Amino acid sequence: MNKRFQALQTETKPLFIPFIMAGDPTPEDTIETALILQEEGANVLELGIPYSDPLADGPVIQEAAKRAKGMNISKAMELVGKMRQQGLEIPVLIFTYINPFLRLGEDEFFNLAKQHDVDGLLIPDLPFEESEQIRARCKMSGISYISLVAPTTSPKRLETISQDAQGFLYCVSSLGVTGERSDFHPETKRLLKEAKSYSSVPVALGFGISTRQQFIDVGEVCDGVIIGSSLIRKSHELRNEEPENYKNAFKSYLSSLVKGEQHINS
Repeated sequence: MNKRFQALQTETKPLFIPFIMAGDPTPEDTIETALILQEEGANVLELGIPYSDPLADGPVIQEAAKRAKGMNISKAMELVGKMRQQGLEIPVLIFTYINPFLRLGEDEFFNLAKQHDVDGLLIPDLPFEESEQIRARCKMSGISYISLVAPTTSPKRLETISQDAQGFLYCVSSLGVTGERSDFHPETKRLLKEAKSYSSVPVALGFGISTRQQFIDVGEVCDGVIIGSSLIRKSHELRNEEPENYKNAFKSYLSSLVKGEQHINS
């Protein structure tokens, strides 16, 4: 397993796993946001890549992709290298789709991943059964391939995918695309319980989590909480409303979400 992901195995509190879009609204702003997230307790950073035909991205993430003009996988991995130079130490995984990955090329991806210290890869539209070659290449390269399961995953596939999981296992809370929700699929707790019984790595839940109470509730039944749309929405609002005080305002928002500390900017 990747060494940075391996270090997470001993964490006793729920992992905080934010998703942001590379290049939103600029590459420099992405670096700043990543460093703020680390300061506020992020354990892993998911770095999304803009794509014209996303399977899983909801409206907020699609808008972020539009703002990230000119961004692609290789530029995003160069950003990771710059984040490392500025002090980012947490694992970073690239969240992309299979077509952009194939367009870049497998060899080039792994060359750039090594060069810029990338830790993980997640391809949501690549079925597990068709990912064997990439998963094997990830293991050879010291990169964790992050697999997904959903409430509709069959019991046999759930067992197989969970037992093979690297880094952490990504459980999808709801069917459809990403976005803030008040309720999750009724089978979510059953999914998490069964996934945890098979998996040797942390089991994290994503899709729809946006409030402090949801963060607490999810953290009680699994090992990690993945948050994307609400973070991106809030970051975008604060950059427009409080550009001179963005860092403090975003840190305050994150503290209220992850640590339950009171803030005045929500």
